[in-house]
Amino acid sequence: MLSPSDGGTRPGGVLTTSAGWGALGALLLVALNLRAPITSLPPVVDQVAAGLGLSSGGAGLLTSVPVLCFALFTPTAAVLVGRLGPERTILLALVGVLGGTLLRSTGSVPTALAGTAVLGLGITLGNVAVPVVIARDFQRRAAAVTGAYTATMNVGSTFTTMLTVPLAVVFGWQWALAGWGLLAVAALVVWLPTGRALAVRHTGVPPSAAAPPTAGALGAQRRLVVLLALAFAGQASGYYAMTAWLPAILADRLGIDAAAAGGAAAPFQLAAVAGAFLVPLGMAGRLSARKVATGLSVMWLSLPVGLLLAPHAWWLWVCLAGAAQGGNFTVIFTLIAQRSPSVATARRASAVVQTAGYACAATAPTVLGAVHEATDGWTVPLLVATGLLTLMAVTLWLASGRPRGDALRVHDTPSG
Repeated sequence: MLSPSDGGTRPGGVLTTSAGWGALGALLLVALNLRAPITSLPPVVDQVAAGLGLSSGGAGLLTSVPVLCFALFTPTAAVLVGRLGPERTILLALVGVLGGTLLRSTGSVPTALAGTAVLGLGITLGNVAVPVVIARDFQRRAAAVTGAYTATMNVGSTFTTMLTVPLAVVFGWQWALAGWGLLAVAALVVWLPTGRALAVRHTGVPPSAAAPPTAGALGAQRRLVVLLALAFAGQASGYYAMTAWLPAILADRLGIDAAAAGGAAAPFQLAAVAGAFLVPLGMAGRLSARKVATGLSVMWLSLPVGLLLAPHAWWLWVCLAGAAQGGNFTVIFTLIAQRSPSVATARRASAVVQTAGYACAATAPTVLGAVHEATDGWTVPLLVATGLLTLMAVTLWLASGRPRGDALRVHDTPSG
């Protein structure tokens, strides 16, 4: 179960029950803003392209810039978290999301591109800062809180994907996109007092008196980070490639029209909400992290393999993979939170993992599309996707085994 009082043993940083629930609620409001502005654009991208006079390539740039920002600016975001603290970094993230959302909707190509970049930078800051707060203040319930965080991001994505087109019909695409800035306003209103309280609570907290990590523990941490970086590269590449091409794959292999294929692909996003909660439920029972990760990897792989071997059961493969992609995201960042020897180490590990993962993810849709064009079919692209997810499965299996030697726990260190 979720516990709001995981910081209770940290001197100077105790979270009471009410404060813990408040911090958790504020984090989930922040999470609503970390994918929703990105997924609000694709449903109306044709209208945006027509309104701005953009080519298909230009419109595609608007959808790819945020992921490029994740890859390029995650190291900078990690430095900012270290210098400013996660509370002020999250505040900057929300300001960036709000400013970028509004700027993107002003109706000109330069402001659309600039707004998309600002939006991507804001989300990048949030991507790095929120896991640091989870590692510091909710480490004992990292799986549950990370699951809630992941599920909330997917809820936000689902709402904007479903509702942007109806809003655009009534108000036009500019107001439809700008209107989602209200989510950032709500998160800002809640985060301002919550972030200030968390910052005060952790001000002056002395470093842990625990002995410094041994050489074995440091080696285990480096190994963990490398494995999780490879796992997240496979996970994120598979996710963005399937998000971009699954409707087209279903349309071609099932012989249905584009509208029906888009509806058939929707469970891939919706099921991620359930998948994010499978992880803490599994880990709260008798299942080890490795067993949870293995089960989710098999579910994820069922999509490309199933579409190759039994496309008539597409609905099963789409639902299984949708749940798995939400669950595996939770597994990866739960392992970082639980097994890093300090909050600063968790911050750096998260930055390395996200940089590697999103760098691969930014190119995956283009690579899969190029392979499809070169082979004039989806068999080889689906084999490429299978290879990416196999890399994820193997490295995540290795990373999720029981740690050897010294137990890796988040110590009571300042976030920088």
